[in-house]
Amino acid sequence: MKIPKLAFFFIFAVCLVVYLTYVKRHYDGTKSSVSDQRPQFSHDPHTHLTSVRVVSENFQYGIMFDAGSTGTRIHIFKFQVEPNEAPKLAQETFRALKPGLSAYADDPEKSKEGLMELLKVAKDTVPDTLWSSTPLMLRATAGLRLLPGEKANILLNEVREVFSESFFLYRPDSVSIMDGTDEGMSAWITVNFLIGGLHGSDTPTVGMLDLGGGSTQITFALQDEKTIQTSPIDYVTSFQMFNTSHALYSHSYLGLGLMSARLAVLGGIEAQPLEGPQELMSPCLAPDYSGQWEHGEVIYKLKGQKAGEPIYESCLRKVEKMIYKRVREAEEVKDVDFYAFSYYYDRAVDLGLIDENTGGTVKVKDYIEGAKKVCNNMSAGEIKENPFLCLDLTYVSVLLQELGFSPDKELKLARKINDVETSWALGATFHCIESIRKQGTC
Repeated sequence: MKIPKLAFFFIFAVCLVVYLTYVKRHYDGTKSSVSDQRPQFSHDPHTHLTSVRVVSENFQYGIMFDAGSTGTRIHIFKFQVEPNEAPKLAQETFRALKPGLSAYADDPEKSKEGLMELLKVAKDTVPDTLWSSTPLMLRATAGLRLLPGEKANILLNEVREVFSESFFLYRPDSVSIMDGTDEGMSAWITVNFLIGGLHGSDTPTVGMLDLGGGSTQITFALQDEKTIQTSPIDYVTSFQMFNTSHALYSHSYLGLGLMSARLAVLGGIEAQPLEGPQELMSPCLAPDYSGQWEHGEVIYKLKGQKAGEPIYESCLRKVEKMIYKRVREAEEVKDVDFYAFSYYYDRAVDLGLIDENTGGTVKVKDYIEGAKKVCNNMSAGEIKENPFLCLDLTYVSVLLQELGFSPDKELKLARKINDVETSWALGATFHCIESIRKQGTC
């Protein structure tokens, strides 16, 4: 039977439509499949976001445990990462526990409970989809540096055991005792990162002074070639960030943190209890003072010494004798603006020189005059809540002058810059993330 031409064209048209429909559906399915396989740069559940917004919400987290001499603190940093730009700090989560890790030196197993409590804070803060790409680190400072024998290593192994089960990005060498110079450098990075001095702008960098419990640090960018040539080799360090090299003068004085220095001025020895009814007598305490002080898990009995001259002069000589030739003067500090932290800040608050919440600016001579006033008031029988304030202020004023600061030198005191804690933890975390990005390890 012969098919009419009209019917033939009708059948051909139907077949063509069916074929084209099949091809379109197959192409759409393939396109959708390919689209689903593209790398995801954001873990935001809102899938309708544009690609521009996805890029602007590409975040990197970093977790740093600060195992200090008086407590263990966790810093959880959230960085916003933009292509070809310096990362910006989007958020910080902070928690702290007492006592410090070194307090568990004789019973290291007990340290795990606090570590796990702080890790829970991290898991509640970082999205679980990012755990495996979030570096987890612990850096111990003077508290563990001062522990005898293998006690510090045993404690660090306990930390490694806890961290290995955390699901975060962790390597055994991510847990360590921080070198004093690294501590100073990291704090310097923190401050200058927050003020914008590392972002290739015209903002000059500033120096950093930190006075902890067991050690004290000074760090500033070197400008004078003479300083580089005349400084001990371990006082000069350098690193590169944002394609810029930085040469730093940085040193940590172990045993010259405020608590360790206080013990030395009082006549005690680190980690050595007194025998029997023995007492430490000092002219830096009120003449009628009698009490106890706990430091490094050791309780010391203290007594004021009846001095034949005003307390300030007697205490000053004790402090100067203790610190004699233990600190190196840095000539360049007179030309550099400095931020000062930790006990520098706390003792300025005690004197009423700055607001406890907002900080401020002081001169070195403010500490000197404050020490004289507090010590003289103790001579008159006035003892405030802190019986060590005379000793502490005298030590701070002497330390600053030994480092090369004149009485008229101004220092900026801050606990936070742009609402971010000014500890070394941010600098160390940021430096680690930069190293991972460039070298695959920190």
